[in-house]
Amino acid sequence: MTETARRADTAHRADANRRSLTALPKAHLHVHLEAAMREATLRQWCAEDGLEVPPLVDYPDFTRFLDAYGLLIDLLHTPERVEQLLDEVIADAAAQGVVALEFASIPEKAVAFGSAEEALEFQLPVMAEASRRHGVWAGAIVSIDRGAGPEHALEAARLAARFADRGVVAVGLVADERDSPVAAAAEAFAIARDAGLGVVPHAGELGGPEEVRSAVELGADRIQHGVRAVEDPGVLELLAERGTCLDVCPTSNVVLGVSPSLESHPLPALLAAGVRCSIGADDPLLFGADVVDEYVSAHERMGVPEAQLVEVARTSIESSFAPADVKRDALARLGAWEDRAAWQDGGA
Repeated sequence: MTETARRADTAHRADANRRSLTALPKAHLHVHLEAAMREATLRQWCAEDGLEVPPLVDYPDFTRFLDAYGLLIDLLHTPERVEQLLDEVIADAAAQGVVALEFASIPEKAVAFGSAEEALEFQLPVMAEASRRHGVWAGAIVSIDRGAGPEHALEAARLAARFADRGVVAVGLVADERDSPVAAAAEAFAIARDAGLGVVPHAGELGGPEEVRSAVELGADRIQHGVRAVEDPGVLELLAERGTCLDVCPTSNVVLGVSPSLESHPLPALLAAGVRCSIGADDPLLFGADVVDEYVSAHERMGVPEAQLVEVARTSIESSFAPADVKRDALARLGAWEDRAAWQDGGA
């Protein structure tokens, strides 16, 4: 085979792999609403508002990343833009093979509305309609901002509880964990649980494995990131024993310096230790990778076998807060995908 033919064959295989992983039914459980904005929409709105497009992907530190995120929030200053964003995010999820989507936001930062309650009153029906239109189940996670103080945490949990039967499925905990341990939100988590909501804090990203242990011991349903658990065999054992799912976002971890490269990312080690993981994109616009890109990277750059990625997709569906009938249908679709893949392998 000539070098040109070899390159063409490699490109063909890579394209076929991407198509296959796009079609793989999956739940996307770790994505932040504002940062799932399309780049074309970002550029259009920045032009309309006379603003400079923020840096994408390259951030010298976490503070600069938060600055870029803040601009995305500021762009959503009309209900019409919020509606467009929700429609585009759910449409993009459908195009990426996502069957269940859980996105996080901080409603009190929704500048288009007078209050956090007004923001949810508007957003949740729009989310439900876009979900029906694009065929993707969607649920909202109300995030607690670690830096906003204990009263904010309680108010966010109470707000989420009021909308527990209207599309809010969980409370999260976001922002820099180094100065605000997960245990500080214990009372807010209790409020959420009493309302029947899930608890999905960020932990073990900028903080160490002790934060992952704390989140597990607080009864977190899933942990967003959690990758630094790999530094403590005892925490890995605890995660595997409890079956707590980590919503892992490899590209985010590399861009923000949590992991030096995709090739050295701890996802394979987590899976090898028996830890249940889903794969998410975190902030697709700001990190330059959507959920399909993350699956492709896991396979091609981290060496996760396709069969193991199927189990990751299965875990993502099972660990979501989607209704039982949605999960049942999604798992059936996943089984059909496996049957097709097996047939194609057999015919190769």
